[in-house]
Amino acid sequence: MSSGPEGGSDLHLELTGEGGARVRLMRALREAIGSGRLAPGTRLPPYRALASDLGIARNTVAAAYAELTEEGWLTARQGSGTHVAHRAAPLEPGHRRFPARPTRHRVTYDLMPSSPDASAFPRTSWSASARRALAAAPSEAFGVGDPRGRPELRGALVEYLARTRGVRTEADRIVICSGFAHGLRLVCQVLRGPIAVESYGLGFHRSILTDAGLTTMPLTVDARGARIEELPATGARAVLLTPAHQYPTGGALHPRRRAAVIDWARVTGGLLLEDDYDGEFRYDREPVGAVQGLDPDSVIYFGSTSKSLSPALRLGWMVLPGRLVDDIVAAKGSRELWSGVTDQLTLADFIAGGAYDRQLRRMRGIYRRRRDLLTTVLAERAPHITISGIAAGLHAVLELPPGTEQAALRAARRLGLALDGLSPYLHPDSTMPPRDGLVIVGYGTPPEHAFTAALDALCLALPDPG
Repeated sequence: MSSGPEGGSDLHLELTGEGGARVRLMRALREAIGSGRLAPGTRLPPYRALASDLGIARNTVAAAYAELTEEGWLTARQGSGTHVAHRAAPLEPGHRRFPARPTRHRVTYDLMPSSPDASAFPRTSWSASARRALAAAPSEAFGVGDPRGRPELRGALVEYLARTRGVRTEADRIVICSGFAHGLRLVCQVLRGPIAVESYGLGFHRSILTDAGLTTMPLTVDARGARIEELPATGARAVLLTPAHQYPTGGALHPRRRAAVIDWARVTGGLLLEDDYDGEFRYDREPVGAVQGLDPDSVIYFGSTSKSLSPALRLGWMVLPGRLVDDIVAAKGSRELWSGVTDQLTLADFIAGGAYDRQLRRMRGIYRRRRDLLTTVLAERAPHITISGIAAGLHAVLELPPGTEQAALRAARRLGLALDGLSPYLHPDSTMPPRDGLVIVGYGTPPEHAFTAALDALCLALPDPG
């Protein structure tokens, strides 16, 4: 018996028959609704009240309510509670009710990985930089320019990357692009032979390589990053890595492996493609410098503003070995596929005037507080869930009981939570055992005011202990 102290109706349910608590609860609710014992419009007890009275977990009640809502038995609106659907009328004897066709779930909370908080874009300081940059720009900046990009931005990047990421380069070896994917497509035009990749990584990036006719060879990933000792056996001419913060599992490439990949490149004439996608965001350790600093002639270094400012800017850069600059510039073309000049000039002023550093410091503080809140909430409400990959970046990895990843993702969708599972990131040819039951949680995307509610929804989507 549930007394509904928070506004729900008294409710008597007997959880009988086979199956777990969620299955038995759903069966009991369907029976009560189908028989007419729960009339259309009846408000059900809140999760906590019903869970307490039935002696089951709150998450179990939430999952049952969410699934019955999807099937059409219940309706739910934020602030109004959960009610029996008005079309859930008693059935005549001998007739069977079929679940309603699932509807597209509206996203209320976005925890997709590695996107920044769009509401935190520095509009005021960016506008100030734009005004200064446009006032100071020479007239020739608005004509046909250098396909490598504006010299103001390339010059600002030389100083900034050396100071913050340990990158060693000159302005003539930097080519501006519209982001990592654009840069990778350009590099694919000058690469030959197979390319090694991390077994866990973005399928989108692998597809860029395969669409260019390159075979991708997966390297095992462990707590120390990619296993570089596997490189010689692949026959690869290049390797794509995320050394500072492996995407998506979260570790950094071990110092010995950083040295080993440079040794491999020097001996074989191979190339390291270094994706430094969130190198600015470090919380619990000293920043990990770019591998490029160990040997600028063996590494193509990629960076962008997609995580630090906004993916909408479409601004990125490649730091190239000197021997590749002309080939990459030729692949880019003389007129097309260039980033906008005004944004390049603005970013140059934004970096040179210190506004970029200030924005990064501000966002590091915000993201660290969110990361800490995520770990605190999980420790209190889901202590059986292991969290990793949180020393840096904008996402975390949650380890779930084996075989529960898909159920957790379905529960998240029913709760209006956009969440990503880990299984799609595994290379299809990898020999690694799949890490089923891991979910990637991005804590950069939600605006500040919505983050706590997003964590509440996340906890409801997670499986119960055992």
